[in-house]
Amino acid sequence: MRVLAINDISCVGKCSLTAALPIISACGVECTVLPTAVLSTHTGGFEGYTFRDLTDDFSDILAHWKKLGLKFDYIYSGYLGSIHQIELVSSIKNQFLKKGGVFVVDPVMGDSGALYAGFSEEYVGKMRELCKEADFILPNMTEACYLADLPYPLDKTSANQALDKLALLCPIPVITGITDSSGISVFFKDGLGNTRTLSHENTEGFFCGAGDAFASAFIGCMARGKNVEEAIRLASNFAAACIRRSAKEVPDKRFGLPFEAELYPFLQKLNG
Repeated sequence: MRVLAINDISCVGKCSLTAALPIISACGVECTVLPTAVLSTHTGGFEGYTFRDLTDDFSDILAHWKKLGLKFDYIYSGYLGSIHQIELVSSIKNQFLKKGGVFVVDPVMGDSGALYAGFSEEYVGKMRELCKEADFILPNMTEACYLADLPYPLDKTSANQALDKLALLCPIPVITGITDSSGISVFFKDGLGNTRTLSHENTEGFFCGAGDAFASAFIGCMARGKNVEEAIRLASNFAAACIRRSAKEVPDKRFGLPFEAELYPFLQKLNG
């Protein structure tokens, strides 16, 4: 199995490609990368970070890959810094995804009820179009609200409404980070269109990179042949374990989840 991960490189903070590459590779799956941008750190709480857009490098990279005849079993897109990059990812999917391959979109646009800096309603509309091409979409609660045009935050009732709306875009939407008094949950549609939930005890705080850890583990599990529900269960358990460890061991949460320490127990379950 060969996965193409299209995302940014945040050199510090253990998110995006610096999470996807080690986690997917640890699952025993080849992970090729296409960086959308290089940042000195991620943007969640750091100031003065550097940012270099890599869109101009895409054409030469993709031309070389085309000469090599590369095709991918999975294409996974994360942070896309512009509408133009969204359009390019659509083209990449059409050119490089194997027949019968799987396209996964993590519509990285916002958190805590707001869009990230530089994104607009026009961007949301274009991301909505990309989601229509996907087999799976993995929005957090904020992104689900924007894609489904529903107010933030979601509760269990409105999360079901969001899933129904997102299922019109994509066969299997997966919404992460739905919180209430009973914990934090993942809501998703199974292959038959039924709503499923998986819940964990909520750990207070904001944990950078949790969505990337979940998405990367989910894709690694799927590429290893797990069914949708099992892949979501393994990935959500992994992300929850990383968050619990971070709460105990990482004083400055900006520096990301200590996922390295949780990889071995996760892989034991994946390989069990």
